[in-house]
Amino acid sequence: MTRALLDGHWTVTCPDIGFSTQTQLPFEAHRTLLDAGKIPHPYIGDNESAIQWVAEKAWTLTTHFSLTEAQLNADWSELSFRQLDTVAEIFINDQPVLNASNQFREHRVDLKNVARVGENELRIELKPAATEAADRASRLPFPVPYSEGNNQIPHMNTLRKTQCHAGWDWGICLMVTGLYEAPTLTWGNGTRILSTTVDQSLENDQLIATCTVEIEVYSNTQSNDQQTLALSLGDTHDTVTFEARPGRQRLEHRLTIEQPNLWWPAGYGEQPLTTLTVNSQGDEWSRRIGLRELNIRTEPDAVGTPLVVQVNGVDIFCKGANWIPADALTLDSTEPRYRDLLESAKAANMNMLRVWGGGMYERDTFYDLCDELGLLVWQDLMFACSLYPSTPEFLEDVTEELNDQVRRLQHHPSIALWCGDNEVIGALTWYPESINNRDRYVVNYDRLNRTLEQAMTTLDPSRRFWPSSPCNGSLDYGDAWHDDASGDMHFWDVWHSGKSFDAFYSVQPRFCSEFGFQSFPSMTTVREFAQPDDWNLTSPVMENHQKNPRGNSIIIEMISRYFRFPKSFEHTLYLSQVQQAVAIKTAVEYWRSLRPVCMGTLYWQLNDNWPVASWSSLEHGGHWKQLHYHAKRFYAPVLVTLARQPDQNTHALMGINDTLTPVALKGQLCQRDLMGNVLEAFPVDCTLPPQSSTELLVLTDERYRTEANNRFWSYEDDDDQRNNTFYAGPWKRMNLPTASIDIAIVQQADRLSVTLTTDVPAHFVQLGWAGTEGFNGHFSDNSFTLLPDKPKTLTWCGSIQQEHVEASALIVHHLRDSY
Repeated sequence: MTRALLDGHWTVTCPDIGFSTQTQLPFEAHRTLLDAGKIPHPYIGDNESAIQWVAEKAWTLTTHFSLTEAQLNADWSELSFRQLDTVAEIFINDQPVLNASNQFREHRVDLKNVARVGENELRIELKPAATEAADRASRLPFPVPYSEGNNQIPHMNTLRKTQCHAGWDWGICLMVTGLYEAPTLTWGNGTRILSTTVDQSLENDQLIATCTVEIEVYSNTQSNDQQTLALSLGDTHDTVTFEARPGRQRLEHRLTIEQPNLWWPAGYGEQPLTTLTVNSQGDEWSRRIGLRELNIRTEPDAVGTPLVVQVNGVDIFCKGANWIPADALTLDSTEPRYRDLLESAKAANMNMLRVWGGGMYERDTFYDLCDELGLLVWQDLMFACSLYPSTPEFLEDVTEELNDQVRRLQHHPSIALWCGDNEVIGALTWYPESINNRDRYVVNYDRLNRTLEQAMTTLDPSRRFWPSSPCNGSLDYGDAWHDDASGDMHFWDVWHSGKSFDAFYSVQPRFCSEFGFQSFPSMTTVREFAQPDDWNLTSPVMENHQKNPRGNSIIIEMISRYFRFPKSFEHTLYLSQVQQAVAIKTAVEYWRSLRPVCMGTLYWQLNDNWPVASWSSLEHGGHWKQLHYHAKRFYAPVLVTLARQPDQNTHALMGINDTLTPVALKGQLCQRDLMGNVLEAFPVDCTLPPQSSTELLVLTDERYRTEANNRFWSYEDDDDQRNNTFYAGPWKRMNLPTASIDIAIVQQADRLSVTLTTDVPAHFVQLGWAGTEGFNGHFSDNSFTLLPDKPKTLTWCGSIQQEHVEASALIVHHLRDSY
């Protein structure tokens, strides 16, 4: 088989505005207009409203391609389209050949009856998605409510398009449209390989790996010929002989690998990848796979029903965050952007990301990198927060969508499970229509969810289908939001209900797949979209970059509970990030201490798709918030934390070891006064068993809170990475002394280090650069406690230039400096 990309020499026109240009693919309308200087950047100021007209326009893409007689008359000759967003009509030589309306499908056009030998014209007419969505809604048999609080464009739930394109409570409304991958021209003779899936198992104490390879082939043969497929997996080679029949056939073959080099999630081992190749006389399929056995354990226990990811027989504590699309301007989601974000996730000791259902099935680059980095993927199907149609046409379209996506993604070792949707079960209780006629909408939901389940269990029986998130289990449409005994949980009582951070102690989730707290972006990011006159939280620009209606109020109200009010705009940004980090740290450290009751925490959210106030730990562009530095510590393989116990009368120092080997601890739990003097110390000298949570010592609540306004607790270990700080009361009641922090910068070749010393304890010490030009990276640590008897040396991880070090000054923030 031969493939050719039609990626060059396209004409793009928008007749309504008299725009025409020559371009190459990929194409997206906003990015094209932006590059041509026709629109302002939508992320800057309040330009979002000024560019909404772009989504209302139709676009035409035209190119030409040539076919030889041999190409056109081959056994198959077709044109395929992936990432066509979204409503489009396709013409070849002015003849309509395809109506497309699903961004997530691979559309194929048989060229035999529509193309000709010689030159052919290909024309793609992109139409406004909002118009199509409204039309579909008008034709539904009954109203299907959508998430009006998130989507600025009505009825997006009727259209198979990235739902957050229409806005979300962290996202810009940017209804992008285009063709994000070049069409592929394919022709060939002989047996065609339509799809290949792989199931794996380990036997004989993992000394043997068995890969069951299922291959779907297509043949134009008119006779039952004997044909052969050649299979190779690394150094293992085999053949499959079969009797070719006209049409589709499914073949199955097992490959056995002795002494397999196993693929592991990050923190548990290496991630070796081996190329699996299937070759017919006319076609070839080749992908990288990882040898591993993955199961989801849900056997009932004394508490309820766990949700445990098991890889190669080992129960994995899943540590990570939720992933949203990397950029609202789709074409700005480049390979370097993906790599930076995903490497930052791994650097923070994460081993799982949840691809959220309001985004998109990610590009191949994303999953390839997750395979390489050992990041497990909880893969939502693309449904979120709205109710969805269950008409035959909609279900048929979705079934084809899943067929295309599973064929594309099934081989990736990083994908741990398929999940039916995000919060759609919960959405049944959100809308007047479904509240007043629950039976109708439960049946409607069940039709869709059962269609998803049947499709996924048929297409990929090697993986577990989880109905929804949150969910207590299969066919359970109950209230998983408030049930922490079974399945996965979304816990939003702190953010949405305004409860204190101590509310995280009120639940013991089996797997918490969403929880979060917002912060403002750093000053570095604010400078990218706001002028100095706009550096005020209630300025129109700053409010436009806060999409949650109550977001700013919640952040400020919570600051007033825990902290003294900041003295400036920049310090407000800083303090909001301290607060966010404390909130998520409280939850994660407590829930990790509960293992094996709790076996997963995925906070909301890892990244931003534009510069905005949000729940992310990585800002748009990849800048690490304070939360991400804390995540590196609270997701470390070995964690020592002081957590309130369920009896609420004691606090226990817990040692958590996620590794597969015993770990020695040698340190002490100290109570210090605000000047840094050690008032009492409890030695810790023990060995933590593998995969365990161990109680090291217990303090009564009274002892823990003694002189809370004048003291703090710190665990101080021989290994600096295990140090931790704990506060028994709100920081606003602590009369913190003014710290004098000295900074020494040393640069040798490409290595830059910074050593900090202080005369009194400084809390939540954050380093940053006064200027950002020439700096791309992060420090080895940040937002830490600096003690007077313990200098702290940090290294800069990333690129830097000598002239920028000399020209820029380090900015140091800490809690006492914020007011």
